[in-house]
Amino acid sequence: MTTGPGSSLKLLGVVLSAVLLHLYRLTSLPEKPPPIDWVYYKTAVAKAGMVDEFEKKVRFSSSIRCCSCFEIQVEAAHILEKFRTMIPFDQMMWEDLNEIFPETRLDKKYPYWPHKPIENL
Repeated sequence: MTTGPGSSLKLLGVVLSAVLLHLYRLTSLPEKPPPIDWVYYKTAVAKAGMVDEFEKKVRFSSSIRCCSCFEIQVEAAHILEKFRTMIPFDQMMWEDLNEIFPETRLDKKYPYWPHKPIENL
């Protein structure tokens, strides 16, 4: 990949198109998935209790709050705004990178890999 002022814009265009494609796919899904026919699976699966155990897990996981399409769109808009306003990667210093992407910040005590003293490995 070439470096220069145009390459960052090309990279941003690729990232934006991928994000918009995923956003389109997520918004095209129905709000609620179709219901599962548990009676059919209880008759079709040979192992007794397997469907009941899976049904309990599905009911538990469905009680956990899921993100709505609107929340996903808002999050995607925040990510896009973050990429639009940041300086190009080829002009960034380490401090800029760590400020924009905090997960890239190295541990202050052990700044180099493996991030632990050798005695503890």
